[in-house]
Amino acid sequence: MPAASLTLRQIQLLLGITAIWGLNWPVMKYAVTQYPPLHFRTLCMVFGMVAMWVVARQMNISLRVPRAMWGRVALLCVPNMIGWHLFCILAVKELSSGRAAILGYTMPVWAVLSGLLFAHPVGRRGWVGLCLAMVAAMLLLSSEFAAIAGSPLGVVLMLIAAACWGFGTTLIRRFPTGLHALTFTHAMMPATIVAMGTAAFWLEGTEVGPPQAWSEWWPIFYNAFGVFAFCQVAWFSLAKSLPPVVSSLSIMIIPVVGVMSGSLFLGEVPRWPDFLALGLILGAMAVILVPRPAGRAGLK
Repeated sequence: MPAASLTLRQIQLLLGITAIWGLNWPVMKYAVTQYPPLHFRTLCMVFGMVAMWVVARQMNISLRVPRAMWGRVALLCVPNMIGWHLFCILAVKELSSGRAAILGYTMPVWAVLSGLLFAHPVGRRGWVGLCLAMVAAMLLLSSEFAAIAGSPLGVVLMLIAAACWGFGTTLIRRFPTGLHALTFTHAMMPATIVAMGTAAFWLEGTEVGPPQAWSEWWPIFYNAFGVFAFCQVAWFSLAKSLPPVVSSLSIMIIPVVGVMSGSLFLGEVPRWPDFLALGLILGAMAVILVPRPAGRAGLK
């Protein structure tokens, strides 16, 4: 697999995703201490869908999905939206924000494994980058194993979420829709809202009232506009234009941002493994994204 050349727009999207998604891990952890997690995520999606509609109107982008694409959108919705968001928000309730972020970003492993099912080549660079990223994840977890052992449910839920995301990323390339990323994301929101709302009523009851305080509302708005209206759309734009291993490893800096921001806002102190892991993740991204010298262009 040759190194991927990112356009300026793709680099800008990656920077925005990294900052907003990375900061969202402590935001989510804070939010689920204020409000039931499934109700929280459902409200984020409702407002996020409205935000997408407004953006589409401003950009003059049609949100209409051709009937022939309905089945394909539904297929892609299950792992990419319903599976990821349902299991992720339940796991965040059980884990610290940093641990949840690290476990969630084992996603490249699942993307590679699911890609092999469809005979997607990984190549030497892909395997090297993947190994560097996973060593970094183990370093970030090195001081957390005892705490994780005490939260097995959260670990299982987050690994299921990561597997859904990785598999879904591969399916996006396998079954393209040709839709604009905003249209594609918006089309998956209604089914996801229904699934999340049903799970919320089933697992958290029907007595939960609307958010009352600003401390409950601001994380909802952050997720609606930052995570869904921007990051989710930007991610699907990258996922459909880059090979799965490239798109997956290109966002591996996000768990580092999650750990560091969790330290800043939730009082966790970063240690030397955190900084070493950052270096390894940057190395993994360089292996995948930095073009090789012209004289070695024939190497895989």
